[in-house]
Amino acid sequence: MEQFHGTTITCVKKDGVVAMAGDGQVTLGDTAIKHSATKVRKIFEGKVIVGFAGSTADAMTLFDKFEAKLEEFRGNLKRSAVELAKEWRTDRVLRRLEALLAVADKDSLFLISGSGDVLEPDDGIVAIGSGGAYAKSAAKALMKHSQLGAREIVEEALRVAAEICIYTNENITVEVLETDG
Repeated sequence: MEQFHGTTITCVKKDGVVAMAGDGQVTLGDTAIKHSATKVRKIFEGKVIVGFAGSTADAMTLFDKFEAKLEEFRGNLKRSAVELAKEWRTDRVLRRLEALLAVADKDSLFLISGSGDVLEPDDGIVAIGSGGAYAKSAAKALMKHSQLGAREIVEEALRVAAEICIYTNENITVEVLETDG
């Protein structure tokens, strides 16, 4: 049985701003089923941005689990990410979930996987999903060679990915957090 899949998410931290963008396409196999899905959202009283790529139902389960971890660990993003990854990897039911999460607060960004990975990028860029490599490449180039802000970088990176990846579209949702520096 084929599953619904969400696709490309990109997150950038630049000049005191964290921005995360996701495209709106949801596919079932090789067919686009929905064009305006929201795969990026703020949680934990608007202090954390979360985006997903992968099976939609699985990602929704992980959103809820992650928000519960944030509540349990009083907003500590790193600890919440590590605890979610541990539970995801070891729980008999959760380890079957097929998704990746990108999570960010004003200070940090992480990629979380079901194999127990909690990765914090060196360059302030996280990109996941079918168009993730294209979006990350575009974001790296824009960070290095343009004066664009974080919001504009994630939007343009998603547009580049949409031109290349058939599972990514240009219906883009962006969430932004202002940081302290």
